Parts: sequence; C-alpha cells; structure tokens
Amino acid sequence: MAEPAAGVIWRIMTKVIYRLMSQQGWSAAKKAGVFYGTADDRRDGYIHFSTAKTVRETAGRYYADVQSLMLISAQADHFGNALRWEPSRRGILFPHLYGPLDTSLVIDAVLLERTPDGHSFRKPIA
Repeated sequence: MAEPAAGVIWRIMTKVIYRLMSQQGWSAAKKAGVFYGTADDRRDGYIHFSTAKTVRETAGRYYADVQSLMLISAQADHFGNALRWEPSRRGILFPHLYGPLDTSLVIDAVLLERTPDGHSFRKPIA
C-alpha cells in the first residue's frame, strides 16, 4: 500500500466530528449511556455526523426548526472501523457511524443559541 494514502487517512481519522441533536434527545442518550440514532439514522443504517466544514450547513438544512439544538463533539479515531467516510452532498465526505454512539466518547456537548438567522456557533469549530 502506498504510504501517502495512509497519511491522508490518518489526518482524516484525527479530526473532531460533530453530531447535531435536540437537547431532549441528548439528555435521553446521556441517561441511557448510548445513542442509537434518530429514525432517519436507523433508516439509513448509520448515525450521521458532520465535519467542521459542513456542520453549519447541516444545522440550517436539517435542524432549522429545532429550538434547543445541541452540538455534540467526538474524536473520529475513537470509533475505529465503525466510522466510515462516505460521499454525500456534492460528493463531500461525511463521517457515518455504523453502530451506536457510546456517550462516554463525547468530548463536548454545547447548547447552540437560537437567533433570528438560525443557530449561533459561539465556540470555534476546528
């Protein structure tokens, strides 16, 4: 196998990935210790995550009407082979988790402020 490809994979796998969900959904997941995904996730067979570059668009596109929206962060490399990077909107690679999300792997959970223009991402996203 070519070494540059391994380097590219390593850079992708060390990223922080993001999951958006309602505050109620996050509270239930924390209480259970696991998140099995929404009805849409279960239909698709994986839990949808976003990257720093795509999470704002995802919030506006799919979560605009959610009043209490949480931004959940996790290290991509904690999921091993259960996390796959697959093309979605406009061929952009998105992280998809094939299995449940163990909430102990979440490194941050922030309630996003709701503004007239959508949700405000107060903290920098890396």
